[in-house]
Amino acid sequence: MRRWLALLVAATTSLVLIALLVPMALLIRAVAENGAMSRATAAAESVAVAVGTPDLELAVQQVSRPVTVFLPDGRTVGAAAPRSDAVRLAATGRSVTAHVAGGREVLVSGQSPEGTAVIRVFVPDAELTRGVREAWAGLLVLGLALVVLGIVLADRLALAVTRPVDGLARVSHRLAGGDLTARAEPGGPPEVRSVALALNHLAGRIDELLAAERESVADLSHRLRTPLTALRLDAESLRDPEEAARVQARVDALERAVSAVITEARRRTAGQASCDAAAVVRERVRFWSVLAEDQGREVSVSFPSGPLAVAVRAEDLAACVDALLGNVFAHTPEGAAMSVRLAPHPSGALLAVEDSGPGFDPALLERGNSGGGSTGLGLDIARRTAESCGGRLAVSSPPGGGTCVEVVLTTV
Repeated sequence: MRRWLALLVAATTSLVLIALLVPMALLIRAVAENGAMSRATAAAESVAVAVGTPDLELAVQQVSRPVTVFLPDGRTVGAAAPRSDAVRLAATGRSVTAHVAGGREVLVSGQSPEGTAVIRVFVPDAELTRGVREAWAGLLVLGLALVVLGIVLADRLALAVTRPVDGLARVSHRLAGGDLTARAEPGGPPEVRSVALALNHLAGRIDELLAAERESVADLSHRLRTPLTALRLDAESLRDPEEAARVQARVDALERAVSAVITEARRRTAGQASCDAAAVVRERVRFWSVLAEDQGREVSVSFPSGPLAVAVRAEDLAACVDALLGNVFAHTPEGAAMSVRLAPHPSGALLAVEDSGPGFDPALLERGNSGGGSTGLGLDIARRTAESCGGRLAVSSPPGGGTCVEVVLTTV
């Protein structure tokens, strides 16, 4: 937006300046020419007064420009010049201005006792355009300065609009990532402030709905407790011990399933969690290294020197790592080498698990199926873990063979 506004202002300012400065430049040239011609005419008239007097030659010498006086008897006084048609026309008593090589000539008639004399004053082109180039250069500099000033002002105005919009985009991304505490700072034009207030209202409404959902989940546990207790009592009242034990086991399994559902719902509505990815991945690699040693697998690891916080629960990240490493052990032959790399990423952290197995068809990932290559069943777990924090998962085949699974996790 800033670029387009700057281009728009530059184009508009340029058109306005062209429409203003071009006529002004032509006017300056016309004024310069008229001034030079007026001074030449005044000089010629001052000499015309002395025609027919003994002071004619002195008057010609006092003029600071080439002056020629054509007398009626054919003689000339002053600078040598040809007797052109314009001179013969001026001899009839008319004032004439004519173009000649290198400039213009101003012809003024003067009366003497012998007849009509013609005074010729030559005006070179340099005098006709004296100061015009300097004035034009000044106008050009002024126009460029105004265009630059307009672009700077347009950029400042555009920044006042784009900065609040960028803030709204960052807040929306944080809300999409699960950070329900994110709020926009109203600023900029009234329309942008209205959008910021609407986004804050939406975020608050979502928070209220999730809080109500948490309350409903808490009530669900109490509502299910009574029928489960009744089922347990009915199971205990059965006369057949084996049947009672079997029903009791079913009731216990149902209670565990309900508790797991409630716990999962509470976890999803409790807000964004975080963990130290370096510590979690290092601990899970240490766990799987025992099995790797038994199978004769070479394991290379790379971890950052310090903690690396990501917006994922430690339990979810551990399940993601277990799924990826479990796929390697399940779908590659014993002895196949593998590597685990955790490194900082512009979005947060990059977890890469690579093996030297038979490879994997990326089309299977798009269909959500499992293949017989180096990865498969655990990819859905890893993908959901990455997407839960706004990250992504990618599967590729290195040039040397095998499979490389990269999971990008965002920061807190």
